[in-house]
Amino acid sequence: MQIRIAVIDDEAIVCDRLRRAFEKQGHAVETFLSGRSFIESFPQQFFHLVFTDLRLPDTDGISILKHIKEQSAETEVILITGYGTIDSAIEAIKAGAYHYVTKPLKLEEIRLMVNRVLESIHLRNENKRLREALAKKDSVQNIVGTSQAMQNIFEMIKKVATVDCNVLLQGRSGTGKELVARAIHAFSPRKDFPFVSFNCGGFTEELISSELFGYEKGAFTGAAATKIGLLESASKGTVFLDEIGEMPLSMQVKLLHVIQEKRIFRVGGIKPISLDIRFIAATNRDLKEEVEKGEFREDLFFRLNVVSLQLPTLVERKDDIPLLISHFIDKYNKSFGKKVKGIDTGALGLLLGYDFPGNVRELENIIERAVALCERDRIRHCDLPPDIRKLQLQTLPLKHLDSLEEMEKRHIVKVLEETGYNKNLAAKILDLPRTTLWRKMKRYGLSD
Repeated sequence: MQIRIAVIDDEAIVCDRLRRAFEKQGHAVETFLSGRSFIESFPQQFFHLVFTDLRLPDTDGISILKHIKEQSAETEVILITGYGTIDSAIEAIKAGAYHYVTKPLKLEEIRLMVNRVLESIHLRNENKRLREALAKKDSVQNIVGTSQAMQNIFEMIKKVATVDCNVLLQGRSGTGKELVARAIHAFSPRKDFPFVSFNCGGFTEELISSELFGYEKGAFTGAAATKIGLLESASKGTVFLDEIGEMPLSMQVKLLHVIQEKRIFRVGGIKPISLDIRFIAATNRDLKEEVEKGEFREDLFFRLNVVSLQLPTLVERKDDIPLLISHFIDKYNKSFGKKVKGIDTGALGLLLGYDFPGNVRELENIIERAVALCERDRIRHCDLPPDIRKLQLQTLPLKHLDSLEEMEKRHIVKVLEETGYNKNLAAKILDLPRTTLWRKMKRYGLSD
């Protein structure tokens, strides 16, 4: 990304030196020898980054900082200061400056700082894009996604919602099956009537019967009063049967009868109760295989599977991960009273490389934890769970890693080249005694 940089300093040599350094990095640079000339030109041109001397003949860096922030809050400002004015520079940071550098300027330090500003600009632009995507309602009933896989699901939701038929949602745990069921209900003619959810897993037939059908007073020990079941309470609405593949076979027979006859009997009751409800069922199992194994009734499968939607895993919609992260950060900022602005590129890279066996639910749990632990304005890799942080070590391309000596040699060569092999200046930038620099040059075979 090319950025536009302004350099304000009354020393022409400083302006020229920074201009050459930044232009080598491919950035567009404008230099100004006075604060007034910059202020006059600023309304006509935008700068991503401004370097300004703290002390100028006609004004000061603090005034320029305030002027910039009033006109363009997105422009970052770095102050150039002498050692005697560091306290003033720190005050300027409190007023909104990005950072400060001290004279004599160290080009390597400045380059690193510009790279950090670039990363900050990239993250800010990415967060802006994500927020705009969320604002454009690239979601259906809290289902966030702009990937093609999710756009296909959104289209199917809107199509099937208007047709009053039963729907079977298939997908792994954590893919958002209940959210899709609620979206179908919300877009359907039944939207003004109840949406009732029931998890079929882990219950006995007796408990499922009493919950779904209700019971009459005295139907069994403890039935002190008549209870209306979930099916009856959902009159004219939608019933969502989650984990339908877990339902006992004997209970499947009763559910099939309800779907066919559109009526129920309360437990212990003799009077039929008519139903006007729509069924949406969900499972993380392959029901066709369950039918072949005799663990799910074929006739019930066909009754429920009028329209089937297969929900994608998070790995199949990785393009949505940054958008989902932004959504969950906003959600848990509100819950925890935090002000986390986003996620840095290192942490995002780790999440993009993770396979998410728990899908969107696992991602939400990770971001909830990260927002709770985050002590800065962005989530970093140290805020992620330990098992994900290990990926950073496991995926390092070890054969491409340099030794410390190779890195030191490369850095010394870079500093020498930038200083025209001025060993006094290079030693000062490297913070080494001149004799130590001479010995290292000899060791690495570096000549003048």
